[in-house]
Amino acid sequence: MTEWNKLIPKPKSKFLRVRCLKCGNEQLLFSNSVNKVTCNGCGETLAEPTGGRAKIKGEIQTIFE
Repeated sequence: MTEWNKLIPKPKSKFLRVRCLKCGNEQLLFSNSVNKVTCNGCGETLAEPTGGRAKIKGEIQTIFE
């Protein structure tokens, strides 16, 4: 492990590609979102804020680090 890896911590938050369970639309979300995220297709709630990690209510397809 190099010295700069010790000085700069890796973030714990990630971007997620989530599929809506109702209509199948896919959307990018932030794992620590502070606002309620709704589906662009049908308006179903995909994520709700909890004070830390958002509660994901869809199916996670991909995690981007």
